[in-house]
Amino acid sequence: MHFYRPLRPLAALTFDLDDTLYDNRPVIKQAEQQSIAFLQNYHPGLSHFQSVDFYRLRQELREQEPEIYHDVTQWRWRAVHLALSRQGLRDAQATIGADAAMQNFALWRSCIEIPETTHTTLQALARHYPLVAITNGNVDPALCGLAGYFQFVLRSGPDGRAKPYQDMYQLAAQRLAMAPEQILHVGDDLTTDVAGALRAGLQACWINDRQRSLMQADDSRLLPHIEISQLASLTALLS
Repeated sequence: MHFYRPLRPLAALTFDLDDTLYDNRPVIKQAEQQSIAFLQNYHPGLSHFQSVDFYRLRQELREQEPEIYHDVTQWRWRAVHLALSRQGLRDAQATIGADAAMQNFALWRSCIEIPETTHTTLQALARHYPLVAITNGNVDPALCGLAGYFQFVLRSGPDGRAKPYQDMYQLAAQRLAMAPEQILHVGDDLTTDVAGALRAGLQACWINDRQRSLMQADDSRLLPHIEISQLASLTALLS
């Protein structure tokens, strides 16, 4: 555990989800593969549909609506709807198909192996602090066994613009009825988690589990209060 700034007294912790509490990379890879397979089987015109085609549709939508990326679930739904519409499906039919595709995606998106150390660490912390999840992603903590640790979950889109924008950080402080500086945000991303939290007035903990150099990282904007290499190190805050 490395300290770069004096740590002020804590009253709550907020957590990023993907790649902070678990390794998100294999989950996303599998979910994307299954999503493409679903579309290939759903309509004959999409039998040769590939990830690159889906990426082009998403980029097309973002060019038309630059702010659509704040809600990744809606962005994905719209891309599927567009793919089906271009196969000649009417709006109602494309909506049914997009809904079905998103249900399939949600199933695979939540097939996450949560490390036991994550469970034990969150259990220990939750006995002393209220915990909140703040995510730009679309994983459902209730489907992967994490929901019970959090007072509430904030998601970009429904709950404000994506991190590093301050919306969800400020909303977390408001809902906790605390000053932002009483909250420690924990995350793996130096831009969305560290810089975003600090600019919103929170304290920040960077999980550096890939042995990166803070002083050489291209995405380093502001120094966190703490750097740790594993989530379990947070239990030192209880001593």
